[in-house]
Amino acid sequence: MEEKTCLECGEKVIGRSDKKFCNDQCRNAYNNKLEVGDKNLVRNINNSLKRNYKILCELNSAGKTKIPKSSLDEKGFNFGLFTSIYTTKTGNQYFYCYNQGYLLLDSHYVLLVKK
Repeated sequence: MEEKTCLECGEKVIGRSDKKFCNDQCRNAYNNKLEVGDKNLVRNINNSLKRNYKILCELNSAGKTKIPKSSLDEKGFNFGLFTSIYTTKTGNQYFYCYNQGYLLLDSHYVLLVKK
């Protein structure tokens, strides 16, 4: 009979033939290491989306505001992250972060809107 070793620590595994870990701590540690990459990616994206949302809420208290694009840049707004895009019949694209959106008017101004 072949002796099995724990996938996490390398210790001898005693018990069922399909057992892969010597104890619960090793099993948890092994599985946590497998998932850490994806969880960090999702966590970082969610944190950036929350930051964008907070910035839009702060700058758009009236519900519709025209501001210089530099105001968003200064606060660290990430224009590459948004939750949806709405395209009007005229072809304008509003980028939304949850219910707060913006329309790039030109290279210097942005129209902030609330859905």
